Amino acid sequence: MIQLHVCPSTLAEGFDTYSPSARKLLFDGNKVNHYMDMPSPNTDDIQIKETLSNVGRISLSGAQPKFSVLVGEDRKLRYTKEGEQGTYILKPRPNAYQILNKDDCAANEHLTMQIAEQVYKIETAPNGICFFSNDEMAYFTRRFDVAPNGGKYQQEDFAALMGYTKINGGSDFKYLNGSYEECAEIINRYVKAARVDLLRFFRLIVFNFVSLNDDAHLKNFSLINRHDEYRLSPAYDLMNTSLHLVNSRIFALDKGLFREGMTIKDTHSFGKKEFMEFGRRIGLPESLVQRELERFSQDNPLIDSLIDKSFLSDALKKQYRDSMAYRRKMLTF
Repeated sequence: MIQLHVCPSTLAEGFDTYSPSARKLLFDGNKVNHYMDMPSPNTDDIQIKETLSNVGRISLSGAQPKFSVLVGEDRKLRYTKEGEQGTYILKPRPNAYQILNKDDCAANEHLTMQIAEQVYKIETAPNGICFFSNDEMAYFTRRFDVAPNGGKYQQEDFAALMGYTKINGGSDFKYLNGSYEECAEIINRYVKAARVDLLRFFRLIVFNFVSLNDDAHLKNFSLINRHDEYRLSPAYDLMNTSLHLVNSRIFALDKGLFREGMTIKDTHSFGKKEFMEFGRRIGLPESLVQRELERFSQDNPLIDSLIDKSFLSDALKKQYRDSMAYRRKMLTF
């Protein structure tokens, strides 16, 4: 069993399991073990393979499997059974050959989500790290579309709201169609508090750039109806993809920021000017956009602290830190 010295959710020091603040966000204040009574699905164990054959797999986005889990009577996370409503999404280590540094995927997503929430005050889905019985690490996140009574809130991702499917948009429909400017138009069309959510959306796009998340496709943005009106959902699936992909990009969407598409020869040709124009196009005041870009471009000791305390390997901590520092610098010119 791995001995912890930080909260496996908030990364607060001095905890050997989930801290009280993490338990409040993740488990409604209840104590839950950070270890699960089951080995990783990557094991060759016959029993776990039989168990997984009866488990509902939520989806397979790219190469990363996702499983539905809930807190059992023993206060440990477990897979849902047929007919049960899961309240968490579990992401084990991927196995796809094209993914680099597979063992660090969970730590990467967890760290990126924590930086978004703690440093940049971006609302994110509550999340944490947990461990299989064989010590393998996994990432999990609380479902924000599940109501306290077990019902589900209505949620629509931007691919659906734009009317794109595999049938009319091809197998890569979530990447090939639409731009972030057109995503902003979806917010204007369906959200009453559009001005508030447009700023939230702008911050998220800038954060994806700064954190090198080039997998922010149309299905990774959603509107959710929780209080009789649609709002931009909390952020989810945030990750520094440059740590795992051989050929990373700047944006997930082929058209990039703008409706007409973008021509980006290399990362050196992109920066503040494009984001200023993007902010103008989606209706944000120039002075506000300027302040936001300055905020995202500044060094922040909390970023370094979270990286240091994260579950990433030491080599990837350096790569994560250096890559993010360079992207922040790009916002200054």
